[in-house]
Order: sequence, then C-alpha cells, then structure tokens
Amino acid sequence: LGPETVGVLNCSDPCITFLLLYITCVSAPVGGFFLESCHLSHNAAICSDRHLKLVPKDIPPTVISFDLSKNQISRIQAGTFTNLLVLKDLNLHQNQILKIDNGSFSNLISLQKLTLNNNRLVKLGQGTFDGLSNLLELRLNTNNIAAVSSTAFQSLIRLKLLDISQNHLGTMKNLYMMLQHMPQLQQFTVRRNKLKHFYSWEFTNHSLDLQVLDLSNNPIRDFRITNNIFPNLTCLSIGDPFSVIKMEWDVKNKTFLRQVSSIDISGLHTTLQVMEELLETVNTSLTSLAANGIKHNRTKLINLACSIPTLSQFQFRRGNLRIITSDFLKPCVHVTELDLSENHIKTINENAFKSMEKLTVLRLSQNKLSVVPSAIQTLQNLSELDLSNNLIGTVNCHDFSNQTKLKELNLKNNSITLKDCVFKDLVRLQVLRLQSNQITDLKGAFKSSLSNLKRLHLNGNKLKAIRNGEFNGLKSLLNLSLHQNQIETLDKYSFVGLIKLTDIQLQSNALKKITFNLLANLRRLDLSDNRIQYPENATLTELPFSNLSCLEELSINAQHHRGKSTLPSNFLQGLKNLLRFSARNCQLIYLDKDTFTYTPKLERLDISSNDLQTLSPEHFAPIRNLKSLYISRIALQSLDFLRDAKLTKLKFLQGRHNQYSVITEDVIKSLPSLMYLDLKYISFYCACDNAWFINWTRNSKQTLVNGAYNYSCNYPDNFKGKKLLDLDLKPCLYDVNFISFVSTSCIVCFVMVGSFAYHLMRLQLYCAYYLLLSWLFDSKYKNNQAPHQYDAFISYNYHDEPWVMGELLPKLEGEQGWRLCLHHRDFQPGRSILDNITDAIYGSRKTICVISRRYLESEWCSTEIQAASYRLFDQKKDVLILVFLEDIPTYMLSPFHRMRKLLKRQTYLSWPRAAGQPGVFWEKLRKALQTGNDPSEENVLLTLTGT
Repeated sequence: LGPETVGVLNCSDPCITFLLLYITCVSAPVGGFFLESCHLSHNAAICSDRHLKLVPKDIPPTVISFDLSKNQISRIQAGTFTNLLVLKDLNLHQNQILKIDNGSFSNLISLQKLTLNNNRLVKLGQGTFDGLSNLLELRLNTNNIAAVSSTAFQSLIRLKLLDISQNHLGTMKNLYMMLQHMPQLQQFTVRRNKLKHFYSWEFTNHSLDLQVLDLSNNPIRDFRITNNIFPNLTCLSIGDPFSVIKMEWDVKNKTFLRQVSSIDISGLHTTLQVMEELLETVNTSLTSLAANGIKHNRTKLINLACSIPTLSQFQFRRGNLRIITSDFLKPCVHVTELDLSENHIKTINENAFKSMEKLTVLRLSQNKLSVVPSAIQTLQNLSELDLSNNLIGTVNCHDFSNQTKLKELNLKNNSITLKDCVFKDLVRLQVLRLQSNQITDLKGAFKSSLSNLKRLHLNGNKLKAIRNGEFNGLKSLLNLSLHQNQIETLDKYSFVGLIKLTDIQLQSNALKKITFNLLANLRRLDLSDNRIQYPENATLTELPFSNLSCLEELSINAQHHRGKSTLPSNFLQGLKNLLRFSARNCQLIYLDKDTFTYTPKLERLDISSNDLQTLSPEHFAPIRNLKSLYISRIALQSLDFLRDAKLTKLKFLQGRHNQYSVITEDVIKSLPSLMYLDLKYISFYCACDNAWFINWTRNSKQTLVNGAYNYSCNYPDNFKGKKLLDLDLKPCLYDVNFISFVSTSCIVCFVMVGSFAYHLMRLQLYCAYYLLLSWLFDSKYKNNQAPHQYDAFISYNYHDEPWVMGELLPKLEGEQGWRLCLHHRDFQPGRSILDNITDAIYGSRKTICVISRRYLESEWCSTEIQAASYRLFDQKKDVLILVFLEDIPTYMLSPFHRMRKLLKRQTYLSWPRAAGQPGVFWEKLRKALQTGNDPSEENVLLTLTGT
C-alpha cells in the first residue's frame, strides 16, 4: 500500500508529523512480544478469520495496517482504537457490525483507508466518522444502510473515494447529505441501491470535483441534469440489467458532460432514441464504451457507438452473438481495442475486421471458435490477441501470417496441436500463453522462430520429455513455465539457446535427474513436486548447478519417491549467489555439514517437514547472512545448536511441530535480530525451566511470538492442556540452583571443618559435648533431687557379678558398713531401666564402675557410666570411682573413660595390681568412698598404668 493509492498526510501539519516521529522513535522495538489473537507482519496487525467478537486491545501502537476482516464483531464502541495514532489502513470487512458508537474512530488521526464492507449497518448516525479528517478511502458496500445522518460525514474533508454500493439508499437526500461534507471526493460508487431517479438539483447545489460516478444496477427511471455539477467527470456507469422500466435521459446542455471519456451502459434498458441521446451527449469526448449484456438493437447500437470519432475502446460482452458478419463492425474504423468475450461466437467472416485497420487489441475469449479466425489476417497492426477458452484444435502455419506486430498471444484452455511453422511470422511476439492445451509434443515449434519472445507459458499440458534444442530459437526468453506437465526426461541440451532465461518453473512433473548448466543467467528455478532422490550420501560427479552462479532462488520441495533421501554435500556447488533455498518435505534424513559451503549469501532457508532430528552449528557456519529459517516438522530435539550458530542477522524463525519442550535464555539471546518467532504446536514443559522464555514472551517488545497465547503445556501431567502463558512463575523467583550450590557448599565446609576439629581437638570436643549433655540431664533432676539413700551405686556387667557378690559386697557392706545400690536388689520393678539407673546414680553419693572388657562392650553399662559422667561434668563433683578388674590398654577405653582420665587421673583403682596386697586395695576404696565430692580433695589412690 503506497501513496499512489492512499495518498499521504499533509506535510504542512507539523503536529501530525511530530507525532508520527515521536511514536516511531519511542516505540522502537527492543526485545519479544505476542498478540493474543493476531500476528504481525511488516507493521501490519493481521487478525482476520479469528472468530473475534471484540476488537483486541493488545495491538502495538506502531502498526500501520490493521486487518479485522471475517470475524464476528457486532459493535464498534467508543475508545476501541485509542492508541493507534499512526494507523493508516483499517479493514473491518465481513463482520456483523450493527452499530458504530459516536466517536469510535476519533483517535485514528492518521487513518487513510477504512473498509466496512459486508456488515449489517442500517444507519450512519451523528459523529460516526468524527476525527477521520485524513481519511482518503471509505468503503461501505454490502450493508443494509437506509438512512444517513446529516453530520455523519462532516469530518471527511479529505475523502477521495466513497463506495456505498449494495445498500438500501432510496432517495437523493441521503446522497446530498454525504456529498456536502466531502469537497475533495473524486470517486463515488453507489451501485446496487434503490435509487429510482437521479436529479442534479437533489444531488448537490454546487459543482463537484467528482471524476468517477457509478450508478449502475439501480432502477433509475429518470436521469436529469440541469446544472453543470460534474465539470471534471471522466467516468460514468449507469444501467440495470434487471430493470423492466425504460430509463429516460435528459441532459439540458451537452457541455455538462464534456469531460466524460469512459461510460459503462451495460444492461441499460431504454429506447434506441434515448441511447442515441445519451451517446450524443458525450460525442466529443468518449474514448471507452462498455455495452455488455445488451441483446436488443445490437447492430444499431454498434452503428451509434462507432460513429463517435473519439471512441477507441469498445467492450461488447455477453451480447449473445453467434456470428460476426462482414458488416457488423464496419463502422468501427477508429476502434483500437475490441472486446467480444463471453459471447457464443462460432463463426467470424473473413472480412469482419477489414475496416478496423487501427485495431491493436482483440479479445475473443470464452466463445465457441473451433479454428483461428482467418479474419485476423487483415489486422496488420494487432499487438494483442486473446483466443483463450475456445474450442480450437489445430493451429495451421498460415493462421498468424501478417501478424508481424503481434506482441501478446493468448491460446490457453484450448486443445491445440502444434506445428513447427505455426509461429514463424510472429517476429515481435513477446508473450505466448499455451497452458492447458493437452500438448504432448512441441513439434519443433520453438527451434527457429520467436526470437523476441520473453515469456512462454506451457504449463498444464502433457509433455513427457524436453528434447535437445527444443527452445533453440528463443534467444530473448526470460520466463519459461513448464510446471504441471508429465516431464520425466530433460536431455543434456534441452535448454540450449536460452541464453537470457532468468526464470524457469518445472514443479509438478516426474523428473528424477536434473542438469541446468547451460542456463548461466538463471535467477529462479522451481523443481518442487518431482521425483528427485539421492539415497546415499555420496558426492556428485555430475553437478546439476555448477554453472548457475547467478541463481538466487532454488526450490526442490515435496519430492515424491519411495524411501528416504539425503542431500549430497556438493549438491549446491556453484550457487555462490543463492539467496533463497527450499527443500521442504523431501524425506531427508541427513544434511552434511558442508552442504551450504557453496552458498555464502543465503538469506532464506526452508528445510521443514523432513526427518533430520538434529542440526549442528557447523551447518550454519558458512551462511551467517541468514535472515529467515524454517525448521518445522523435522523431529528436532533441541534448539541448542543456535547458541553457537552465530546467526546474528536472523529475523524470522519458524520451528513448529518439533520435539523440544524448553526454550532457554541463551538460545534466544544468540539471535539478537530476531523479529518473528513461530513455535506453534510444541509440547511445552510447564515448569521453571521455561520461566525465562515465558517472561520474555510477555514483556519484551522486539520479537513477535506468533500464536503464543495458544501455546499449551504437555508436561507434567497435572499441567497438561493448560496455557503456557498462564503458568504461575512466583515459585520460580528463587534460583534453586544457586540455593542448592550455597547449601551444599556450606555442608561441605562444615564437614571439612568438623573433620579437622575432630582430628586435632577430639578430646576437648568430647569434653564440651558431654558438659552440655550433663547440664541437660542434671537440669532435669537436680531440682527433684532427694537426700542420698545410698553411699554408692555399683555399676557392673552380669559376667562380673561373682566378683561383686563374692568380694566387693562382703567387704563394703559387711565389714565397712556402706549402703550399696545393686541392680537386682534395689531397682524398682515396673519402671524403665533408664529411670532406675538415673535415680540410682543421683540417689547415691558415689558411683563405682566395675570395669572389665565385657563391661565396655555392654550397652547398658555404657549408659550407666555416661549418666555418671554427666553428673561429674555438670556438678564438678568427684562422684565417679573406676575399679578395673583387669588390665585394659588405653586405646580400648571408650571416650568416657579417657575423659575421666583426663580430668582426674588419681581416681583409678586396679584389682590386678592389688593382688599382692588386697587389704591396701580395700582401704583405698574405703577412703575414696569416705572422701567428699570436691575434686580438689587429696586422695591417695592406686593409679592405672599401661598404655
């Protein structure tokens, strides 16, 4: 859409100019975004056919075009288009709009084109188009508009085109209320309404600048002009093929329509006299006349029309003509373009065009001609001839004789059989259309003639082979269309002589082997939908494109063959200027990393719908200029290859229907120029792994993520079917990896420090540990402590019970009179063992531990000595007496015993050492029981020796 069709804003308005520049600069894209119901393309928001009932609110303010066609919008509310200050084109075609609120478009200050066709509008109320002072085109056709407010169009001061066709306007008053506010209107189309008359005094009260007025398909009975209201009118259409009432024509002054050069009276129902008056009104200016669908008084109409000396273009379609006699067109000596299409012409007299020496364009398409009419041989100035869609079966050598000036010949949709001499006289022919003729053999028709032909269309025929030299005579050919044939074979020199060919279309054939090295100037080659296959990944010995250094576009899509295929590593060798390459749906299973080494300028690559599964950065190393990449449906497991591919210029990426489920930050950041991303139909993993991608999609402003709102979760199962962008990211705000790292590091450091401390200070640590435990235990019992019931609690292993009962008990209780606490005698039945032990220790002044090897292995004995040690550490009282029944090395002692040795080395008694003097042993034990609990008191005790 350019200024030639919609115009430009008035540059003298500095406010608008500044506003456009401001919005363009401030809203410059900087990252990615998505639209809920639309997609963007080149500053155009496309929301067509989306079943929308409301206008989307998420459209970027920088869009220039907004397409909302084919939806279900029923009302345009005020404020709907608030932020679209630079919008130029708004398309609301084919909705269900019944009402437009006042001021709904008031913020669209830059709008130049508004389309409201095919809706349900009944009335245009006050202020409907307020604010649209820059609107140039307004289309309202195919609604139900029957009434127009006097102020509906008051803002459209710059409007140049208004189309309000196919509505229910029945009075001139409605037209008057429109036109009075549009001083610059140039084209006014009111086709197919209910106007029954046209009176100039009701239409306007002043001269208009109208250049095109279309009143066709209205049941107009009277057409009367009494004032010169159309001084600049050049095109007028009037006539209704469905009207049964003959129209009256009354133009008071012939000069009123003196500028009309083109008039369309197709279907006009009137008398021959009125027709004569009408044509006489434009007798001095008319150059183009369309009189289609007129089936009465045809000869007289032709005579009237062709008597106008200025008439040069005459269209007479759907006139039910069957024969063109020698006199039918005899008056048309000045006509240069004649269109007799869509009739039933079977026969044309050989002298039918004899008088039309100036004729340059003749259209006879969609008739019933069975041969090329010999009458055209009299038209020596003919430059364009259209014989398409007829019944022509054979073309003879003399059919186009004398047509030395013919430049375009259309013979498509016939059943032509060629001959080598058919086109020999068409020395200036530039365009030849022979498509859909069931041609099976070219018969040498292009071997030596048509040296100036530039475009040849042979598509849609039944050619099976192109033999050597078939196009040898086409030295100037630029475009060759051979698609939709049955070509299986291309001979080595099939295209010899086509030295200027730039474009060849060979899609939809049956080619298996290709070579195009003779086409040095070729720019575009389409080989899609053939049977080209390379089962093995071997380098080619015969290169198909080695001499095509000018080729810019190559397509080999959709090759039909059995089994999988590869692309040889040197397949593209020679294509150093290739810009676009497409190999979609070729059943490729492998792509060599050197495939694109020969195409350093490649900008667009499509390898979708193959079985590649993996891609590597090496594939893209030679093509750093790539701008568009299509990798949909290739079973790709990951996009990680993009991280190191260095595609810094890539703007478009489509990767639909693949196996990856997570899009990482480094992948996106490796594509700094990306503007469009399409990942539809991906089974996304809805977890924190995709948190960055979700945030980027929601908040960034550079890249359009197409269809992002509909991206769905597939994993885990409890999120299946939910929308990706609805995922709650709050749990992802904390960096789990970082937290795990810190916590693990702390644990490791703690273990290391603890290990070193244990190794260097284990005894001191044991002391500290048991001091703490003793405090905890003692704090539980010291407040409840009763007076001592016993002088000593005897802690021993049951294996040592004979010594306790036979030696210790008689001495201490029998001879010395101490009150002793023993397990089997003094523990209360029914209480837990641990409670009995604790009560016994705290209920005795001293605790005597009878130490033996079995004692040290006993769990309950260990518990007893621990409890005694807690009291020793916490109360700082010498309450523990250790009696060793056997010599035990220090390394076998438990930590409790070593700590006791550390605190009070003098309190160890040894029974084996007292074997020679047991009396001394019992005396020492008596004194130990007799001493107080102060550790500082002197005790003369036997000491434990040995290490």
